[in-house]
Amino acid sequence: MQVESRISEVGAATSKRRSRLSRTTLGMAAVLLAVGLTACTNNPDSVFSTVESKETTASADVESIPWDYRIVENTVGDLVGSDMTVLPDNELLPNDDNYATGDKIWTMQYMDAQMSVNEEQRTDIKLSAWNTIKSYKEKAKAEEDLANLKVTVKTDVGVVGVYKTKYKDKTRNFAVLELPSGNQVKQPIDDDRYKKLEKAKTAEVVLEQVHDFTDYDAAYAKFRGWAN
Repeated sequence: MQVESRISEVGAATSKRRSRLSRTTLGMAAVLLAVGLTACTNNPDSVFSTVESKETTASADVESIPWDYRIVENTVGDLVGSDMTVLPDNELLPNDDNYATGDKIWTMQYMDAQMSVNEEQRTDIKLSAWNTIKSYKEKAKAEEDLANLKVTVKTDVGVVGVYKTKYKDKTRNFAVLELPSGNQVKQPIDDDRYKKLEKAKTAEVVLEQVHDFTDYDAAYAKFRGWAN
């Protein structure tokens, strides 16, 4: 079964380009994890593109990645030509559904992140503000798109290692995991899981795949918990 959705990019009044989100949802998560997730994209048409603009200092160590989406209830403000403002922040969107001032609508918003690795090989992340990309008459339609952009899966990931820290007679355990998109995450664990992972090469976890709405194959995997 194919689920298609069109996600509109926000921009100036002349910006009317829309991006098609068309992917088979059944089995998609397993296929993407099997071939490995792409943590960023160099597609210049994507809002998450790693191609630097003239206003941005180029850096090979900085990657732009899709970070999160959310659905928000809004009100249509002023009508500007064939566009409209969305209250309360007066963001400009195409008025493709012929809304009137005062209409209640639902909008999809996204957040991206700038990820870099410092000299100590630690990951630094800077989050963007929320940006509106599409409007909906019905919340159910927005939730349908959201379910395709944020996909939850269970899978095995690599266990980099476990370690203990001690401070004032208090001991804490941690596990370091490597996710399919290549990034490593550290998670606190209890004594039982420490023993379980101490010699393990992999662990079953729950991941959330956040997809780029203009380049669906570009996704970023986020740890969401242990599968067992």
